[in-house]
Amino acid sequence: MFNFQIQHKDKHTKARTGIISTPHGKIHTPSFIPVATQATIKALTPQQINEIGFDSVLCNTYHLFLRPGADLVYKMGGVAKFMSWHKPTFTDSGGFQVFSLKKGLCEVDDEGVTFKSFIDQSQHRFTPEISMRVQKKLGADLVFAFDQCLDINADYETTKRSLERTHAWAERSLKEFKKLNKDKKQAIYGIVQGGRFPKLREESAKFIAQLNFDAIGIGSIFGDPKEESKKLVQHALRFLPENKTKHLLGIGAVEDLFTYVELGMDTFDCVLPTRLARVGYIYLLPESGGRHENKFRYRITNLQYVLDKSPLDKNCGCYVCQNFTRSYLRYLFKADELLAYTLATYHNLYFFSKLMEEIRAAIEKDQFKQLKKKWVK
Repeated sequence: MFNFQIQHKDKHTKARTGIISTPHGKIHTPSFIPVATQATIKALTPQQINEIGFDSVLCNTYHLFLRPGADLVYKMGGVAKFMSWHKPTFTDSGGFQVFSLKKGLCEVDDEGVTFKSFIDQSQHRFTPEISMRVQKKLGADLVFAFDQCLDINADYETTKRSLERTHAWAERSLKEFKKLNKDKKQAIYGIVQGGRFPKLREESAKFIAQLNFDAIGIGSIFGDPKEESKKLVQHALRFLPENKTKHLLGIGAVEDLFTYVELGMDTFDCVLPTRLARVGYIYLLPESGGRHENKFRYRITNLQYVLDKSPLDKNCGCYVCQNFTRSYLRYLFKADELLAYTLATYHNLYFFSKLMEEIRAAIEKDQFKQLKKKWVK
């Protein structure tokens, strides 16, 4: 029931378009996947997400495991039905959230991770097998193997030991997934790690490639210089099968999307556009002044917009830009009105949806490089 078909390859880069087929519909790639952390895109309804044009969303295993619990979600028909989303869903493995907990809240061993809930300090356990069982109950179309995430500054030996553990967990995740997935309703991504070390990235890519995963994820190098991150991903891609769809975890900056689409990545997820929306950052198209003001965005709460009658972006066709002024949205933020979150989030996600549509169209015409020049200096 899962399938990935490459539709077109750009003649001048490794950029490509494709279609991921799932039981709940198709995902047109390259695609940005908005993050519905707790089975909701904060401030928006599923109907609005669909209206904006997204094919899928990504939910968070760690958060849904803690609240409301995988058993409850299962009894309600799975996460898509629970949140009334009628298109494909992803769930991450829960690994990133567990390993990002503050010291004292998380202890790792070769079998798995023991951690305390951020909600009530209750103690819990994740292993590859438990992560797979939780994700099966959540019922997403696309799930991720359980892996260990490290601090950006981890040294070579620490990263190597972690990678050995991640690879062992990948095999265990896949084994458990196959036991649970007799109905073929889910597909699983193996994850390439290796920190900031090319040798380990290569080792990980080769190891994951030889396992029978449906698709492949690549762990982001959070906080690293962009050029270093690009080289590490590019190096890993050399050892991965071309015919499998590839997801880059935690990537959402506009310039990064162009960088990694050009390398041949298919899907991305990130909280950036929604999180920034809730603190008043508004995305702006290049023809409207984007690229020149803080990397495609400005802050609507600034004093200069108090009497501004123009839309958030004069060249944007979204519902918000067609109906509201900068002055009004600034007022909503200053008055702590909840509508501010809805309007800002709607606009920002529309920006990303249309950006990916434009990227796909450019690839189909072998014009990706020209489009990149328009968007990225």
